[in-house]
Amino acid sequence: MDLARRLTVTLAEIFCIVGTLVGTGVIGTRVAESSGGALSADATLLAPAGTAFSIWSVIYAGLAAYTVWQWLPGNGTDERARATGWLAAASMVLNATWLLVTQAGWIWVSVLVILALLATLVALIARLSRLPARGLVDRLVVDGTFGLYLGWVAVATCANTAAALAVDVSVSRAVAEIGAVAAVALVLVGGAWLAMRYGGRWAVALASTWGLVWIAVGRLGDSPESVVTAVAALVGAVAMILLVARQRGPTLTA
Repeated sequence: MDLARRLTVTLAEIFCIVGTLVGTGVIGTRVAESSGGALSADATLLAPAGTAFSIWSVIYAGLAAYTVWQWLPGNGTDERARATGWLAAASMVLNATWLLVTQAGWIWVSVLVILALLATLVALIARLSRLPARGLVDRLVVDGTFGLYLGWVAVATCANTAAALAVDVSVSRAVAEIGAVAAVALVLVGGAWLAMRYGGRWAVALASTWGLVWIAVGRLGDSPESVVTAVAALVGAVAMILLVARQRGPTLTA
């Protein structure tokens, strides 16, 4: 089973790479241009500015590093590798699947996929909380990668849902801003729940903060402009950092 798990993770990583090539436009349509532009940086109030998506470069590098890490001598039977391997593989498959369904324009299916991805990452972090990292490499490659992954996907889930709603539902500007503020509050509540249940994790908080800050940048510098949404996102970003700082203190652990 250890060999099967490691092979599955490796195959999932390859599938994830293929999905990334599709999503970045190398062999498909860029995400921002897929689904009729519903996922572009100016589609909704919760769409982060384009620069925000550079965080995927770090996450993908981390996933590749994790795939290599699990093959290192001694890690084949490692408790953390066993606890996270299948979920890590599932997250990579879901990631690539999300990119493929957006290519097909299935915006509501993409919401279901990203919700499944979010649930998978929460389950993975829950397992990591029960098995402390044994060293710096372990902490960076495993806790760091999947912490960033979860923190970003938490924000992306709200943005994805808002994009799907915008396709089918027309609301007033005031209602849209109330919804955007509520979504920011939901991200913050989710972050607080994770911190209290599984311990404050800087990687999760920093990735969510990154997403919220770039939502604010998008709403101040790009259409649709919304000072209300920008302020809410910035307040949420600061609150997220303070929350984890209070939970864990200033130690730089993932």
